[in-house]
Amino acid sequence: MNSLYLDKISVVNYKNIIAGEYDLDRKINCFVGDNGIGKTNILDSIYHLSTGKSYFNSISSQTINHDQDFMFIDGSFIKNDQQENIICSLKRGKKKTLKRNEKVYKKLSEHVGLIPLVMISPSDRDLIQEGSSLRRKFIDSIISQNNKVYLNHIINYHKVLNQRNALLKYFNRTNSFDKVNISIYNDQLFELSIPIYETRKTFFKNFSPVFFKHYNSISQNKEEINISFQSQLEFESLESLLENSIKKDRILQYTSCGIHKDDLVMEINGYPIKKYGSQGQQKSFLIALKLAQFDYLKSECNSSPILLLDDIFDKLDNGRVKQLIQLVNNNLFGQIFISDTDFDRTHKIIQEIDSTHKIFKL
Repeated sequence: MNSLYLDKISVVNYKNIIAGEYDLDRKINCFVGDNGIGKTNILDSIYHLSTGKSYFNSISSQTINHDQDFMFIDGSFIKNDQQENIICSLKRGKKKTLKRNEKVYKKLSEHVGLIPLVMISPSDRDLIQEGSSLRRKFIDSIISQNNKVYLNHIINYHKVLNQRNALLKYFNRTNSFDKVNISIYNDQLFELSIPIYETRKTFFKNFSPVFFKHYNSISQNKEEINISFQSQLEFESLESLLENSIKKDRILQYTSCGIHKDDLVMEINGYPIKKYGSQGQQKSFLIALKLAQFDYLKSECNSSPILLLDDIFDKLDNGRVKQLIQLVNNNLFGQIFISDTDFDRTHKIIQEIDSTHKIFKL
């Protein structure tokens, strides 16, 4: 198993962090302080170095401190005893720059998978509460970290999808229709969708047993939960789906069927967890999803991903916290970052974990 940890990080003008420099423990690092002080932003800056983007802000410029015109993150990772220096910088009105060992990446996708990492955060509840696009992104982000072919298929699929949608809008605007033109896009979508669908199906088959194992461990088998992968391609080929929906697509002015409608269905005791799961049950469900993501990446990348636990002890009862700590104690994880508002709680949890650690009071 390859080793990976973040040795030190320097953060400048990243959201509300004007300047911060941290020499880190290779096992456990805790950032403790009041709400709004910047604990989550430190974890997000680590996530940013791993993925090239923020976990919370889809618009890059929102990561720059309001009163400044640039942000800068510099991280020194140790991977297989080799130093990997990653720098991410952004000036207002300019394009983001991501460097690995002084060399600028031409494409962000080239960086994906170099630093495997898993973030668990209260905002993950959107995976349960919001629409299917977030759950697809969740699947895609996991597979893409170790499958560049899949990542390129996804990028190309969305390019073609946007072009087909633009053509449907053009038809509506000009009150016209060109069957030959639309069939060109149909053929491209069909060609790309098959490998995407097959990869997602295989991924889920391997992923779901690990998810169930983690949920049952955290909840101590108290609830009956289920998760399933749903795709229109399960019952019909994309060719016939696109053919049968062309009238509808022309009215809607977008492509209403395809693998961009795939979803994960999440249930507790036979009902949607979104409506019928308590906060603790939903949180356990999300943590189990993320721990399954961790295990999957660990086996695929042959390296323990860095684990970021953002404010996750809140809303978990003591029994569930204990189960989580036992998992950490089993030495299944590599480096872990924890943020919390409660110093005493963090200190108590850390004392129960048999590991080197550092606690940073912010």
